[in-house]
Amino acid sequence: MKTFRRKPIVKSNKSIVRTNLLMTIGFTLSACFYGCYSFKDVSIPPEVKTVRVNYIENRARIVNPQLSQRLTDKLRQKIINQTRLSQTNSDDAHYDVSGQITDYFVTTSGISNQQAASNRLNVTIHLVFKNRLDDKKSFEADLSRTFDFSANQSLSQAEAALTDQIVQNMTDEIFNRIFSSW
Repeated sequence: MKTFRRKPIVKSNKSIVRTNLLMTIGFTLSACFYGCYSFKDVSIPPEVKTVRVNYIENRARIVNPQLSQRLTDKLRQKIINQTRLSQTNSDDAHYDVSGQITDYFVTTSGISNQQAASNRLNVTIHLVFKNRLDDKKSFEADLSRTFDFSANQSLSQAEAALTDQIVQNMTDEIFNRIFSSW
């Protein structure tokens, strides 16, 4: 009876170098896809010069008294800082942005030992965007976000902790919906 000896598997140096090179390129490309691409890519036609951001009213059942003003101010600031547009109060602005907070309510999002463990604050803004130079690009949209907080907190405590995050996230959502082409 003949016995066969297995040869140990040994990769050549060229094969190891090639494998390492391919892995490095793959990691670099995937990291660049997730880390190098910026969603701050703003698409504004060159003929658009002005924007008007109207006060975002709060028409929700529950009113956070700070939210409307802070959201309006933050959106105006973001547009000034990240676009070349000039802000105006004129009715003939090339872009006209308005909106209202339509929903602001709390639901239970987690239960532990038959009691609420976490709550969720739901915020919805109805956005109206008018492009006076190209009406086909005007739109209305409802933008919603949720913000979780401990059930041990009252709504006013949660608002104190979450208002900055709500303003930042909703501002980004509005800005991206208007100016990003993705």
